[in-house]
Amino acid sequence: MGSTAVSVIGLGEMGRALAGALVTAGHPTTVWNRSAARGDELVARGALRAATVEEAVGASPLTIVCLLDYDVTDALLRPAAGALRGRTLVNLTNGTPAQARRTEAWATDHGAAYLDGGIMAIPPTVATPRAFILYSGQKRHFEAHRESLEVLGAAEYLGAEVGTAALYDLALLSAMDHMFNGFFHSVAMATSHREGTAAGFTRFLVPWLTNMAQMMPTFAADVDSDAEPSFTQGLDVVLSGARNMAQASRDAGVRADYFERSVAALERQCAEGLTVYSAPEAVRDLRTTSD
Repeated sequence: MGSTAVSVIGLGEMGRALAGALVTAGHPTTVWNRSAARGDELVARGALRAATVEEAVGASPLTIVCLLDYDVTDALLRPAAGALRGRTLVNLTNGTPAQARRTEAWATDHGAAYLDGGIMAIPPTVATPRAFILYSGQKRHFEAHRESLEVLGAAEYLGAEVGTAALYDLALLSAMDHMFNGFFHSVAMATSHREGTAAGFTRFLVPWLTNMAQMMPTFAADVDSDAEPSFTQGLDVVLSGARNMAQASRDAGVRADYFERSVAALERQCAEGLTVYSAPEAVRDLRTTSD
């Protein structure tokens, strides 16, 4: 059972899941939310309700913030800055690396230890083996509260550069976003004829994507290596496939803008004299500035 007191600011679905996990683990837990009623169930389970953000911060050595965005976070925390000195602030609000750096500088100026984080879970999976949370900031701050943070999910420390957790969080979310958009696109294509159903098509899609996901460590090793890539395809073959996917989408009455951009990028690479498609080249082509 936990003993470190923890305050949670923000009781949306995720914030309630975080606070609930801490209560279950035995941590004395103080909660605050603009709409106080959102904390009723937690208070019934033993949490304490703070009347103000300043009171919540002052109640515990560790405060976890989980709000809509950094603008809301700034607006709520700045009036309570005086309560931060000597305490640790863990910000699990979704935001950018630049926002994380600015918030760390502000918190440090007010005498607080600061960690930034990214929650890789949905509320029902918090505090289960399926959840992990990314953290970055000074390692001594992370180690001081690792045991409490592990209650919420596997605590993955990424280093002292405070923006790293936000960067990885958004990169992981971007992969998810592309995956779901790819699913919706493929279903729109597959159901464009009378016999097609989303369920029938998805029966093939899930094992196909599961198999293909096993290629990612190979791609990653190629990106990290200075050696010749271990997996390549002929650029002409990849371009032909992209053209076919674009045309089949259009024929099915489905937007083809993603594949049209891919065709344009591949045609540019061909014009530059490239003949091989590889993971390192794909990553380089996506960057707007050179390495």
